[in-house]
Amino acid sequence: MLDESIFPFLFLCLTSFFSLTNPLGTMPVFLSITKEMDNAQRRSILKRAVLIAIVILLGFTFCGQVIFKLFGVSTNGFRIAAGVIIMKIGFDMLNAQYKSTKMSEEEEQAYARDITVTPLAIPMLCGPGAIANGIMLMDQASTFVMQAIVVGSIIFIYALGYYILRASTRLVSFLGETGNNVMMRLMGLILMVIAVECFVGGLRPILISIIQASRLA
Repeated sequence: MLDESIFPFLFLCLTSFFSLTNPLGTMPVFLSITKEMDNAQRRSILKRAVLIAIVILLGFTFCGQVIFKLFGVSTNGFRIAAGVIIMKIGFDMLNAQYKSTKMSEEEEQAYARDITVTPLAIPMLCGPGAIANGIMLMDQASTFVMQAIVVGSIIFIYALGYYILRASTRLVSFLGETGNNVMMRLMGLILMVIAVECFVGGLRPILISIIQASRLA
């Protein structure tokens, strides 16, 4: 029988990764930087970009503990930092101001020939928020099943993002500017709630240890 905590954890993984990868918010930028390409070229570039983003995110997700030890970073400190990063992204999205990457017209033209890695894979599909979220969730995954959920969620969300961006031309026309803004605000609100949980979850053990140390002193 599955642990009841599995389903809330699965929901957290899916909603947080979907909000942070933000394929709906990426659609206008993706269409803009591939406007001179046909559908076959778009699909080819998008497929490579999604695969690169998955490899990078899984790499950071599994190597998170090594990074902590290498730089002497505590898990609680990282949760606080991740909470701040995710809160900033969520706040921008809540105000319908968030863009996965900021580019001028000159930069768009410069990236037109080779956009697979930058800016499409990084930072549009795999930005600092998604990386921080992956490391944090893997740290919380106390069982093999929960670790499998994190990995499965990453693969599923990026596969979903691939098909969303593949159909971006039709979806942008269907949703319109109002629909895109509504979806962005909803995802921003979800991210801000997740950010608060991250921040409090990292701050609580630090405060408890400070209080305990002051009592012993």
